[in-house]
Amino acid sequence: MKLHIKGGRLIDPARGKDETGDVFVDGGTVVEEHPGEGTSAIEAGGFWVTPGLIDAHVHLREPGQSRKETIETGLAAAAAGGFTAVMPMPNTDPPIDSPELVRWLIERGRELGGTRIYPVPAITVGRGGTEVVDMAALKAAGAVAFSDDGSGVADDEVMRLALERAAPLGLVLAQHSEDPTVNRGGVVHDGIIARELGLKGWPVEAEEGMIARDIELVRQTGGRLHVSHISTAGAVRLVRDAKTEGLRVTAEVTPHHLHLTDDLLEKLSTVHKVNPPLRPREHVEACVEALADGTVDIVATDHAPHTALDKEGGFEEAAFGMVGLEIAVGALLILVEAGRLSPSRMIDAMSTRPAGIFGLPGGTLAPGSPADMTLIDPAAPHDVDSSSFRSKGRNTPFDGARFPGSAVMTIVAGSIAYDGR
Repeated sequence: MKLHIKGGRLIDPARGKDETGDVFVDGGTVVEEHPGEGTSAIEAGGFWVTPGLIDAHVHLREPGQSRKETIETGLAAAAAGGFTAVMPMPNTDPPIDSPELVRWLIERGRELGGTRIYPVPAITVGRGGTEVVDMAALKAAGAVAFSDDGSGVADDEVMRLALERAAPLGLVLAQHSEDPTVNRGGVVHDGIIARELGLKGWPVEAEEGMIARDIELVRQTGGRLHVSHISTAGAVRLVRDAKTEGLRVTAEVTPHHLHLTDDLLEKLSTVHKVNPPLRPREHVEACVEALADGTVDIVATDHAPHTALDKEGGFEEAAFGMVGLEIAVGALLILVEAGRLSPSRMIDAMSTRPAGIFGLPGGTLAPGSPADMTLIDPAAPHDVDSSSFRSKGRNTPFDGARFPGSAVMTIVAGSIAYDGR
């Protein structure tokens, strides 16, 4: 397909560009000049034209949990949210821990078309935390990172071995930072509100202690650590210090941990139950500042769809998690509108840096790169309506919120995967 995307605001952090201009596409690739006869024009005036957004942390729920989400509905949600690529986590049934399942995920994505899939299989067999998977075989099948997401690798020697084995493969371990010996069944942030409500608290030390342990193991092994869904001020300090030391440590933050605080728990709605839990304002502020200054590298949604039944009951029984693919752009635009985040840094965190950290194609509009692009209208306010989501999941605390703008078109390999103009 030949495209001429005309007159948009081109935001390309990889090349330090933020300017009005045109982008040309021919045969799934960005090209330097107009591709000639048969080219379709897309008027992009008033829109941001950015390299395709990449979500490094999603749950597509297949195999085994299709009542919550399917690969088809998850990819449709991703395209509607502006994402040209997603990295699904392995806490499925069975867990994604074999080359066969990695290849199945990739092939299923190809069959469906649109948003690309880059699988993240487990660090340990069955996510059991005791035996490291065959990382070389999984990389050969298409793995781009490893994670036991949903639980952290608690055993020191297992994590050390995993870091050592992943390092020569050039792959990252994305760690769910929760020490189960510290967090013993906590369901919300361990603080005043938890005590007022009589809910079991989740101490910040459970997150920070595991991150500190993992950074020390990176120091010893030379491995690469990616901190998933960071949520505390202390964790931010640990990552900042590790980067200052020159260690290979990166981090992500979710849209909900950039906005929502634990005082929402007073509503006693299980839509606010998430892993890690919502924190007090000082932790949210630390995460926003760390994202703005680059200490926290990327935004990842941790898109976690559940059925209404999964979220029923009290906080002790309800499932952890929120959907995120279809609200992420709008949530980040709130920070841009408030002057907390520049447009370039937003796109860097949602495209350029994820591509760089995980070695993925894309992350730039440079000629010769894949024609994966997102068009964003930053000035078309809309109200979130979860009933219109492409995802099966409706579990979002942002339902009814007003966002400043949204993704309006998603282009993958030069083909339009979503058009919401």
